[in-house]
Amino acid sequence: MFRVSLRSWSVLALPVVGVLLLAYCEGTPEPPVASAERVRDSALPGGGTATLSKCGLDDGPRPAPRGEGERGTDPQLVLTGWGYFDPGPKEKGEPSFTVHAAIRTGDRPLVLSAPPAAHRITVDVFGPHGEGRRASARGLTATVVDGGYPSRPARIPETGSLRIDPGEELYLDIPLPAGAVCPGQSLVSINRCSPEQTNDAFDCPVLTLTLADPAISAYRAEAAGAGSAGEPSDRLVAVSLEPNTSEV
Repeated sequence: MFRVSLRSWSVLALPVVGVLLLAYCEGTPEPPVASAERVRDSALPGGGTATLSKCGLDDGPRPAPRGEGERGTDPQLVLTGWGYFDPGPKEKGEPSFTVHAAIRTGDRPLVLSAPPAAHRITVDVFGPHGEGRRASARGLTATVVDGGYPSRPARIPETGSLRIDPGEELYLDIPLPAGAVCPGQSLVSINRCSPEQTNDAFDCPVLTLTLADPAISAYRAEAAGAGSAGEPSDRLVAVSLEPNTSEV
């Protein structure tokens, strides 16, 4: 009776496995994956910094609070939409990835200087299932818009002050530059789910937006009163999806 040793089986199996692996790789295109190699931060052409040293780092999506009131809802930063847009050859403009947001206030008006949180806005896009950052930028500046679709720049008062009264919203557009996208990704791929055809929100990327402004800490300090023990945070944070913010 002819017997093949375990070593012989391994030798015979290797070519078969190699053929199957080759066929799989050629027939199943993989989505771009951020490089595991750390890259350096770099300046962005329009201002701000691409924090590429954080690519692949899974330390989000919500940053640690840096003061009191950051999880409150007065005032509040709300994500109203985000994504990639290509105007095509028949329209003006370049392909872009834009984050749309709004600032709401409670029972008191909030007054910000224009542009609000200038050079103090951050955007991070985290891949699902612990993939880590797909894009990361610091020091961005928002454009105040009218809230329509497509949005258009709003008229800024001559005083340079932006007043948000109770029940009203201040709409902002924040562009995410292509230079802030991690290696192996693109402005299109950073927003892809894994798997792409899914009904589960946790299969999709999470976007984190923060903005900081001295007027925010002043607003919170006034609400807290003189007896408050902690220093109020000057930052607003919006996260597109969290398991349960009361438990984080």
